[in-house]
Amino acid sequence: MAEQLRLMAVHAHPDDESSKGAATTAKYVAEGVDVLVVTCTGGERGSVLNPKLDQPEVWANIADIRRAEMDAARAILGIEQAWLGFVDSGLPEGDPLPPLPEGCFALQDVEVAAGPLVRLMRQFRPHVVTTYDEEGGYPHPDHIMCHKVSVAAFEAAGDPQRYPELGEPWQPLKLYYDIGFSKGKIMALHEAMLAAGLESPYQEWLTRWEDRPDKGPRITTRVECAEYFPVRDDALRAHATQVDPDGFWFQVPMDLQQRAWPTEDYELARSMVDSPLPESDLFAGVRETAHAR
Repeated sequence: MAEQLRLMAVHAHPDDESSKGAATTAKYVAEGVDVLVVTCTGGERGSVLNPKLDQPEVWANIADIRRAEMDAARAILGIEQAWLGFVDSGLPEGDPLPPLPEGCFALQDVEVAAGPLVRLMRQFRPHVVTTYDEEGGYPHPDHIMCHKVSVAAFEAAGDPQRYPELGEPWQPLKLYYDIGFSKGKIMALHEAMLAAGLESPYQEWLTRWEDRPDKGPRITTRVECAEYFPVRDDALRAHATQVDPDGFWFQVPMDLQQRAWPTEDYELARSMVDSPLPESDLFAGVRETAHAR
């Protein structure tokens, strides 16, 4: 019998697991993989981005509401989920930027903050870990810290000399960075909308992209998961304070999305197994070795 495959997806806030790689995780859950989402913070300082819920009573109970939203999304995706317990740093705005709040996630010592994640890795024993790249996917302080902590934990979890008090060592075999947006993806969706006679929401993005680097060339792994895009969107809508159901993220018709760009995309950042690139499976090279572990 081959060993049960396990995937850990490390995210900064509740809702990130539904907006980044959610169709991938839903696909693997459906295929029998154990999926654990790790949420670094409670999202306590997140904005209320759904105007229908921008109410005083929502703001007064935002921490509890965001946990309830996470419960709903977790059920939709079919995942397990664990909280690391750090406090949301918020997204600083202004020029100059204000200092980050004392005690927040982004101000933690990386070695200390990696400890709870090392413990979870040794308990759950993932074969594959996904997280954000060095820019956090986008430069939110918590996303950047999530990257740092994930890489530190990946590198420490299998070392018996590090964090010896946190359980038996376990070395995950692959670490991926989520590449949520590439110029090719945005262009494909934009052109598909125009071809269908619809107004594209991406024109401004493409104009801005002229001054930004394209992460498309970094993609090593494209996971076919269009069948699970509706599950992803249902999970995202469960985070009702964070997503306007009539807003930007839902302007492209589902069938058009599924045809124009049917994958979620990743960069293979670390690997302990051989798997020729490009890949179409996060477990490429792992399936052949998992039974021996």
